[in-house]
Amino acid sequence: MVLDEPKKEAAASKNVKPAVDSRAGATPSTAAKESTIYIDGKFYPESDAKISVFDHGLLYGDGVFEGIRFYNGRVFRLEEHLQRLWDSARSICLDVPISRAEMTEALVETIRKNDMREGYIRLLLTRGVGNLGLNPAQCKKPSVIIIAAAIALYPKEMYENGLSVVTCATRRTNPASLNPAVKSLNYLNNVMARIEANLAGADEALMLNDQGNVAECTADNVFIIKNGHIFTPPISAGALRGITRAVAFEIAAELGIRITETDITRHDVFIADECFLTGTAAEVIPVIRADGRSIGTGKPGPISTRMIARFREITREGGTPIYS
Repeated sequence: MVLDEPKKEAAASKNVKPAVDSRAGATPSTAAKESTIYIDGKFYPESDAKISVFDHGLLYGDGVFEGIRFYNGRVFRLEEHLQRLWDSARSICLDVPISRAEMTEALVETIRKNDMREGYIRLLLTRGVGNLGLNPAQCKKPSVIIIAAAIALYPKEMYENGLSVVTCATRRTNPASLNPAVKSLNYLNNVMARIEANLAGADEALMLNDQGNVAECTADNVFIIKNGHIFTPPISAGALRGITRAVAFEIAAELGIRITETDITRHDVFIADECFLTGTAAEVIPVIRADGRSIGTGKPGPISTRMIARFREITREGGTPIYS
C-alpha cells in the first residue's frame, strides 16, 4: 500500500520514484504485496480489513489519529506521537481502549507483519459503532486501527529544488470552535485548503487564522528565515503541535541558530530569505515560491539545507526498535 503519491504529471514526466519505499530493497512485486492491517486486536489482509458503516469515525469524523514514521527498523519519536494521541483523545472525551504498552506492541507488530523497515504508520482511534444520531454516548466501544504503508508525499526533486505554496481563502479552524491541537479525523478544513492549492497548481497551501496571520499549511508547520534567524507561528496561531516541528527546534539549538515563535504575515513570507515546512509525512522540505513570488534566491537556502540534512541524520540515530 502507498499512502500518497507524487503529482501524476511530475511522476510521469520525470519517472519519479516514491520518496520512501515500503521495504528496504523492495521490488515492484514485493511492494505491491497486500498489506496486513490491525483492527481491534486482530490482523486482517487489506482486502478483508473492514469497519462498520455505523462507526462514528466514518459518519461524523469522530475520532483522532496519528501519522508516524519508521526508519531503518526503528519507530521515530513514538512516545511523543502516542502522548499526542492520548491528549487528543482526552480533549474530546474519548477513552483509549488499550494501554500505552499494548498500543506500542500492536503498532510494531503491524510493521513486523508487513515485513517493513522504512515507512509510515497511520494510527486511528474512532468513537466506534453507534446509531445514526451524533450523540457519542451511543458508541459503546472505541476502535483502534493501525495501517502500515509506504509514503510518497512529494517527489525527490521537490526536496532538492523546493516547492511552491499559495495562500488559500479557507481559514484555519478557530481554536474556539475546534482546537487544531486536536488531531481529529475530521480534516475537511485542511482538505478544502488542499483543493484550493490543487486548483491553483501549487504544491501546498498556506492557511491563515481569523486574524490574517499564517497558521500552518494543510499538512505541515511553516518556518521562515530572515537574516539567519528562524521564525515560526506559535501554537496559539492555530498551528498543530507538530512532532517534526519540535525536532526542528532541537536542530536549530544544536546548530546554534536562533528560533522564535511569533505571528507571521504573508508579507513576512514574501520577504523571507528562506522558507521550509515540517511534518511527519513531508519531513523537512524547502519552499521557494509563495503566491507567485520567489522566496530569497528562488532556491533552497543554506539554513534550510542544513536543517534537512541534520533531520535525516537524526531519523537514523534512534527510535523504538521494531525487530529485536
